[in-house]
Amino acid sequence: MSDRGQACGLLRKALGTADADFRPGQWEAIDALVNQRKRLLVVQRTGWGKSSVYFIATRILRDRGSGPTLIVSPLLALMRNQIEAADRLRIKALTVNSTNREDWPELTQAILNNEADALLISPERLANDEFVQSVLLPVANRIGLLVVDEAHCISDWGHDFRPDYRRLVNVLKYMPPNMPVLGTTATANNRVLDDVCSQLGGIQVQRGPLMRESLVLQTLRLPDQSARLAWLAEHIPELPGTGIVYTLTRRDADQVADWLEYNGIEAKAYYSDVKSPEFPDSNACRRHLEDMLRDNRIKALVATTALGMGYDKPDLGFVVHYQAPSSIITYYQQVGRAGRAIDRAFGVLLSGREDKEIHEFFRRGAFPNEGHVNAILKSLAGSDGLTERQIEESVNLRKGQIEKVLKFLSVDSPAPVIKDSRHWKRTPVEYSMDHAHIQRLTRQREAEWQEVQDYIDSRECLMVFLARALDDENSRPCGRCARCIGHPVVAEAYSQASAVEAVRFLKQSELPLTCRRQVAADAFREYGFQGNLPENLRAETGRVLSRWGDAGWGQLVAEDKHSGHFRDELASALVEMI
Repeated sequence: MSDRGQACGLLRKALGTADADFRPGQWEAIDALVNQRKRLLVVQRTGWGKSSVYFIATRILRDRGSGPTLIVSPLLALMRNQIEAADRLRIKALTVNSTNREDWPELTQAILNNEADALLISPERLANDEFVQSVLLPVANRIGLLVVDEAHCISDWGHDFRPDYRRLVNVLKYMPPNMPVLGTTATANNRVLDDVCSQLGGIQVQRGPLMRESLVLQTLRLPDQSARLAWLAEHIPELPGTGIVYTLTRRDADQVADWLEYNGIEAKAYYSDVKSPEFPDSNACRRHLEDMLRDNRIKALVATTALGMGYDKPDLGFVVHYQAPSSIITYYQQVGRAGRAIDRAFGVLLSGREDKEIHEFFRRGAFPNEGHVNAILKSLAGSDGLTERQIEESVNLRKGQIEKVLKFLSVDSPAPVIKDSRHWKRTPVEYSMDHAHIQRLTRQREAEWQEVQDYIDSRECLMVFLARALDDENSRPCGRCARCIGHPVVAEAYSQASAVEAVRFLKQSELPLTCRRQVAADAFREYGFQGNLPENLRAETGRVLSRWGDAGWGQLVAEDKHSGHFRDELASALVEMI
């Protein structure tokens, strides 16, 4: 049996601090895993140190001769941080993901040879039959500890439900019955916790207080994008250290980063497929951007949710939201990036008119179209199995639409479709979409969005509001936020000159329109096209003058669309752009 002193020694080695000690609940979680072999769901605030718990537990279990730890982790940024942390405890951690496919055979052999102490995988790996059959199942009965990081992703009641997490329930059947399990999250209310517990089964919950004493919170409604851009240009330089500006879309990330650079503020855009000519792929580019922020070489990283769970920069000075997120839980997780190891950090939530429209669009697209579902099921039922390309030819849907339907169907239990190598096949399971369930979840998302609006306009302590939304019973007024002190913690005003310049910037901020370079095989048989279009027949990159409702030309487009006539001012702007 391992004692607290031994575990504390590992903690000090991991942190490189001679006098480090456990935070409340950390040793209790380690003890439950390594000495009592329990299934444990830990709900603790961001920055509490959940990764320290499972890496110290891994080191202890490996020293006893247990098998490797399997860590299911949702984001590449999170995986990279965790591998660096594992190194400090002499834990050989490997990751199998989409960016290192050429290394899979070597990594697989290391796992089968018991040369790896920890294996980090994304939930999407669980959907890859080749990985499950050749890597996971052969070692499943030797796994010493299963860690489900960001466990709220298992629940479709959660703010960041990921269908592939559901496959974990099936994988658990092949693992040792007395294997300890650790689920971790900082963003789950009671309804989500109940759902996670029911799926993982026989799991004990350890909850800690979610109050973040270092965060100074403020909310601010501004009329349009130009007002928010003006506010950012004038107030980002005043905020301490470096930070993150969150946007809802990739195009907003690019636009806000360009605007900040235009105003002499060092900023870069970050999202899942961000690219740069300087780097061979998106993964290398993202790593470079993460390092730039961590090393304080830029003032702000303008990011979508791709930079979220697990990104660790202890001295991050601020998190500003250019647009309101979909739920309080999402906001708590993102604003919690700031102030982990400093006494004072700022969290400012800006909100504008287009936020509601963006989230309505996201909600409409949360579930696949029923017609698409039925068409794909019918196509599969009439065959002995089809590849995704063959399905595309059969039902005339885009690749992304087909992938969305197949993922939606394949995580159902029992599933109406299965994947056999590269082919998808229809099972005998009868299927119809559960409209009642979809409506319940949609209403829940709408209620979560309303809760965000209530937070923005709340007159009570903002930290108490966040904690109560997460069912934290230990909340108390923070004494730091704009509501507690009775005035803004960051000035709300911005100059008219900045607002005018922002409007001018938006009107000149045209966007590239990249046309397709590929077509489905045999889609144009008369012309003999085979996938890639010939270079001389590809459309050149176009230009987009505005986005729907933006503060540049978008509002005029929205007004004129329904009148049947676009005014001369818009036509002149198009001519000038061309």
